[in-house]
Amino acid sequence: MKKKVTVLDYGSGNLRSAERALARVGAEVTVTADRDAALDADGLVVPGVGAFAHCMAGLRAVDGPRTIGRRLAGGRPVLGICVGMQVLFERGVEHGQDAEGCGEWPGVVEQLEAPVLPHMGWNTVAAPADTVLFDGLADERFYFVHSYGVREFSLGQDGRPGPLAPPKVTWAEHGDRFVAGVENGALSATQFHPEKSGDAGAQLLTNWLATL
Repeated sequence: MKKKVTVLDYGSGNLRSAERALARVGAEVTVTADRDAALDADGLVVPGVGAFAHCMAGLRAVDGPRTIGRRLAGGRPVLGICVGMQVLFERGVEHGQDAEGCGEWPGVVEQLEAPVLPHMGWNTVAAPADTVLFDGLADERFYFVHSYGVREFSLGQDGRPGPLAPPKVTWAEHGDRFVAGVENGALSATQFHPEKSGDAGAQLLTNWLATL
């Protein structure tokens, strides 16, 4: 049976590109702002393009933060893409504007320290050994378009044992190091665009679908 995936339409994101990429790897895809559809799907994809604060305003307009929270509370998978990943963090600081995010992870989205911005084009990533999203994708390149990112990820990285497995964090470098992907139970995200990353992106989406 095909997995049912909802791409959340909140006015910001490469909706059709994401829809086509997911359909190509075998998902039954719906693009909608409907909260019930987002809650009921096997998987929810949260895309995002543009400024952090603008994306958060659009997300709140369709009750996105609460929908994401309810899915995660029930162990229902969510995948954030690009700014759709960034808004999962506590805060975003762009052009002097400090905006509140969804708060699923601690951390601040801020401008990268790099000689050339935006970071646009293909780049390698450094994934952990036990990754699920990047299984079979060692040394592959993925397509990035962004000037902002998360440079520190503290949750579960202190090495102390806890009741939950620590998040698996994938890193990339452009000027300095930034978070390129996170796998944290039902919540996964990528800073790059898998829907624009050719065969490597298709394999990553296939890996995600297999977890639904």
